Amino acid sequence: MSIEHPTQSSSIVDVLETVLDKGVVIVGDIRVGLADVELLTIKIRLIVASVDKAKEIGMDWWETDPYLNSKAAEADTKALEKENQQLQNRIEQLENSMQRMYNHQK
Repeated sequence: MSIEHPTQSSSIVDVLETVLDKGVVIVGDIRVGLADVELLTIKIRLIVASVDKAKEIGMDWWETDPYLNSKAAEADTKALEKENQQLQNRIEQLENSMQRMYNHQK
């Protein structure tokens, strides 16, 4: 006596492979309103795809997100340090200008 299992044309692995290869987009909007006045809108956009497919369609935000990429975090830190230095220089210039104005009035 043998046990027979129904054969499926697509296993879960095949489905997952197809989804990752082609990509799936799920879109939905939730709107909350009261007396014909829209109070809240939530737009939900979900894409499920492989990294290669995402890059192919122009989605690569994780490469520039400092929370997900150490190189991006380093670049972000350097940009902040540069901006900080520029602001410190500007404050010093303003203080010097104010001091010259104060000395000139004496």
